Amino acid sequence: MATKVHVGMETEMNGNGVPETFKNNWKKRLIEFSGKMKRSPGWLWRTIWKVGREDPRRMIHAFKVGLSLTLVSLLYLMEPLFKGIGTNAIWAVMTVVVVLEFTAGATLCKGLNRGLGTVLAGSLAFLIEFIATKSGKVFRAVFIGAAVFLIGTTATYMRFFPYIKKNYDYGVVIFLLTFNLITVSSYRVENVLKIAHDRFYTIVIGCGICLFMSLLVFPIWSGEDLHNSTVGKLEGLAKSIEACVNEYFNDSELKENQEKSSEDPIYKGYKAVLDSKSTDETLALYASWEPRHSRHCYRFPWQQYVKVGAVLRQFGYTVVALHGCLLTEIQTPRSVRALFKDPCIRLAGEVTKALMELANSIRNRRHCSPGILSDHLHEALQDLNTAIKSQPRLFLGSNNNQANNMLALAAAHAARHNKPEKDRHGVSLSSVKTDSSALMEWKTKRASEQAKENERKILRPQLSKIAITSLEFSEALPFAAFASLLVEIVARLDNVIEEVEELGRIACYKEYNPEEDEIIVKCEKPPVDVAKNQLPTHASD
Repeated sequence: MATKVHVGMETEMNGNGVPETFKNNWKKRLIEFSGKMKRSPGWLWRTIWKVGREDPRRMIHAFKVGLSLTLVSLLYLMEPLFKGIGTNAIWAVMTVVVVLEFTAGATLCKGLNRGLGTVLAGSLAFLIEFIATKSGKVFRAVFIGAAVFLIGTTATYMRFFPYIKKNYDYGVVIFLLTFNLITVSSYRVENVLKIAHDRFYTIVIGCGICLFMSLLVFPIWSGEDLHNSTVGKLEGLAKSIEACVNEYFNDSELKENQEKSSEDPIYKGYKAVLDSKSTDETLALYASWEPRHSRHCYRFPWQQYVKVGAVLRQFGYTVVALHGCLLTEIQTPRSVRALFKDPCIRLAGEVTKALMELANSIRNRRHCSPGILSDHLHEALQDLNTAIKSQPRLFLGSNNNQANNMLALAAAHAARHNKPEKDRHGVSLSSVKTDSSALMEWKTKRASEQAKENERKILRPQLSKIAITSLEFSEALPFAAFASLLVEIVARLDNVIEEVEELGRIACYKEYNPEEDEIIVKCEKPPVDVAKNQLPTHASD
């Protein structure tokens, strides 16, 4: 049975008047939903296993958060504690949820900010309340409103100060919240002082539990994360350069890698470096709050790690450009690449060795090997230079016949399409007819000319591409870009070595000892803090 539902559209209806297509769509959706529900337990288990395997400390942190919430819940569950604190115990639970972070530095930063903001806000609120109670009710309301306006405006504006925004932004937010809660509620509530005391005690209890869990129960240090991430970035760059050069001179097709660049090991090696700016700055900030927990109790210059990360990002941009040479449309023939394979692979191998030596020196907290820039690196550079000079015809081009032929072809093409308007369209003002047949004839010619013009627009880029690829010296241009980037990597390697050596000098790294028989610590002066806005000490807060 066919029922017309719209003009020009018909659909099949079943006995109940429901369209068959609608019913089939619902069946497909139910089948897909049931399939997803069947696969969800396996997907959930794989996700849990993957997250825990990537970083086992995540399970430890989850355990610490659960234990902290259980301990703070005792303020509610145990009758003696509940009678002493009352419903204000909820502030302890909120403090644990908000303050307890993954690393000890982040927890210290938030906990001390919360405590400092609460103390300052409470003290100022009690001062405002003491002054307001000495006046009448109307003046008291006006005075409280004016105080809230002034303090709120001033504190909010201070959040834009770079130093405060970097170190105490969360504390200023807590200050505003606590000050307004106490000041405004004091106008209607009689025993606001007792409520403020109870809330302050519960916040202190919550912060104490968070600090205990962060510092004493399997502590996770932001400084160690920053240290290890710097080592990982150096190793990732080394692997990327080595894999990039090996793949460039490999006989496999390069277009296969172009389709899956996101899974490319070269891409994975430098991706962590390019995305590390915000992570490094955050870890360095949290590390500056952490107590000295190293073996020698030195305060490491975490901001110098940020400088090393900045130099590595500049180094990584060159690696990205080197990787781009593998994905260009015009590639140097394999026969030409084979002429320079050995010196390029040797040069990349020496750069890789230098980066791995830098990574090991930071990992072991020792100075770099004196031979990090060995003679082999300079010999590889010299060999590459000699190989390029031995093939001047590839880069300068001794045969100009093809170039002249292509230039002549381009000139002829331009002359053919720059004819006078009369010759191009085949019509002049004197030959225009006024009857309808002439008008139709003119329209037909006009349409054919427009079609030819569109065809010429399509052929122009093809002609340009043929002209580029047929020039003899253009075969070596892609390799010239690849070789120049490889030499640029060697040049930028000096900046990386300089920053790593500066890090070792400031942090008092031990001297390089190949036998590792003894630990020699060289430190001309006590470690200094290179962070511009780093606090000298946080215990006094």
